[in-house]
Amino acid sequence: MADRDSFAKEAMQYAPQLYSAAMRMTRNSADAEDLVQETYLRGFRAFASFEDGTNLRAWLFRILTNTFINSYRSKQRRPQETELDDVEDLYMYRRIGALNSAEDQMFDLFTDDEVKQALEDLPESFRLPVLLADVEGFAYKEIAEMLDIPIGTVMSRLHRGRKSMQRRLFDYAVARGLTAPPTEGPEHGIIDATPEVPAHG
Repeated sequence: MADRDSFAKEAMQYAPQLYSAAMRMTRNSADAEDLVQETYLRGFRAFASFEDGTNLRAWLFRILTNTFINSYRSKQRRPQETELDDVEDLYMYRRIGALNSAEDQMFDLFTDDEVKQALEDLPESFRLPVLLADVEGFAYKEIAEMLDIPIGTVMSRLHRGRKSMQRRLFDYAVARGLTAPPTEGPEHGIIDATPEVPAHG
């Protein structure tokens, strides 16, 4: 185990990253600062349990995430999980696919503020996995440990969260003239110019 001084020095280098993540979690600068401070307090208290060779960044993010879930989330309005509409998703994927084939290239079309807003608009249960995976770069296994959920649930929430973000970014693409807006249809509210997909059920 490293000595406390070297542990503190190494841990503090992650403060900006922790604060950035805390801001996206709490959406409030004062709460974000408090969350980071609480994370470091808990980290230093648990210093004895930290093992050399462990990923310190992931260890701190796990404390940050657990602290947010257990302390700060209770202060906020319960998030609403909304089901994504398959018809609209299919339409959006066709339109975005016509612009770029790769997800990464698609995100390059938008400003940082647009991508951040699309992330912040996600329900919390989707926002945290997307934040930890796509912004902070953690593996599914690490995210599962941080959120205390199965890896399969992480993958499912990531998939749904990313789709929801893409729907929001599609709206931005329409507003900026990057793609044509949908036209209203009598049944689904959307008509696509591409060949019709047979309905099931």
